[in-house]
Amino acid sequence: MTDYGSATEGGDDSSIVVPLHEARLERIGRERDELPVTFHRRELDLILRVYGRMVAAGEWRDYAIDHLKDRAVFSVYRRASEVPLYQIHKVPALARRQGAFSVVAASGLILKRGHELARILAFFDEKPRLVRA
Repeated sequence: MTDYGSATEGGDDSSIVVPLHEARLERIGRERDELPVTFHRRELDLILRVYGRMVAAGEWRDYAIDHLKDRAVFSVYRRASEVPLYQIHKVPALARRQGAFSVVAASGLILKRGHELARILAFFDEKPRLVRA
């Protein structure tokens, strides 16, 4: 007869029997904690549409995607050797507060933030206006 969860009579702890369903649940929970934040396919599709339009306009030339533990970052560059011109952040921890998505300038200034990625990306649709003093 097997005694689940207790050591054998000899005091050897290496022969503890753990039910398979408990081992699976423990492994799944651990893997979820270790997974980085990523962009979903639809989110990446929206971002790459804007990127393609800006590349066609000659304004952007390169990009990088970082999947970190607490955020996902899509960085766009004018040249590959420079600092990012803009960064699009996805921070799920802020989803219920200010919104998970934001556009950040090279200086670190948050230019636009919100809950919906499409509205955030509308920042790049705005045409520059001539302001007379």
